[in-house]
Amino acid sequence: MHEPALRAAAFGSDPLPDPAVVRGAGTPRARLLAAIVLGAQGRYAAAAALLDVLRRAGDPLHASLAASTLAAHRRQLGGHRQARALDGEAFAKAAGRASDPDPDGLDAAGARADALLGLAADNLALGRLRAARRLAERATAEDAGWRARVRGGWVGAEIELAAGQGAAAVPHAERAFETAQARGARRHTVKSGIVLAVALRAAGAPDHQNISDGLVGKAMATAEECELLSLLWPAALVMADLRPGHAEEYRFRVAEVLHAVLRSADPCGRRIAGESPWVPAPGG
Repeated sequence: MHEPALRAAAFGSDPLPDPAVVRGAGTPRARLLAAIVLGAQGRYAAAAALLDVLRRAGDPLHASLAASTLAAHRRQLGGHRQARALDGEAFAKAAGRASDPDPDGLDAAGARADALLGLAADNLALGRLRAARRLAERATAEDAGWRARVRGGWVGAEIELAAGQGAAAVPHAERAFETAQARGARRHTVKSGIVLAVALRAAGAPDHQNISDGLVGKAMATAEECELLSLLWPAALVMADLRPGHAEEYRFRVAEVLHAVLRSADPCGRRIAGESPWVPAPGG
């Protein structure tokens, strides 16, 4: 059975599974996990093909989780409006439902938290700070486990950063980083390290330059090792700001990675990235 290996890749210590494990995903849960892994690698077209089938399947829980996963992939390419519609779909499918608990939040409470946190991130990017705060607070009420705590920390930090409150962003980012590390979730630790570095820099914390540089440098090295292209280019962008003397080198790496990612994206993903003010042009 491929699910344990796929869980380790999606949420654990082994983000780079044997490709045969991903190709061999047969059950709806395994296909969802495979899509999460593919999205982390920046293989958005392959992920979308799996997620679109799950969204239209009869099981509302997997349909909800698939919609919020696809929303996350759209958001990673700057498509916040498209992501908001998918997150709304995800919440509608999970609202009022119950299920057995899952250790990684692939259950009804986790599906609602995923949708609410996605909606918070979408609204934040669209300039709706109050709505983002309300949605993030609603997500905490779900008590959906470690993954929701990590994602809630990311969103909470991003809300405070958008509000110009760098110091207030740090506890959210620290909680996400510590939770991901304690869980042994390498992919979540990578992103949490990037978010924490940005928060520390915005807060002007003592020795923030060296701490942030170390956090992002480690995140970048792990993303390279594990082929987490969806996180590699954002890490390189942050490094360009942290090391201005090497900014051109890091921006060249951003362009390289984005070129590879967009080659592996579906047409909708490529269009979204091309229209987004958040995503650098892959050629420059």
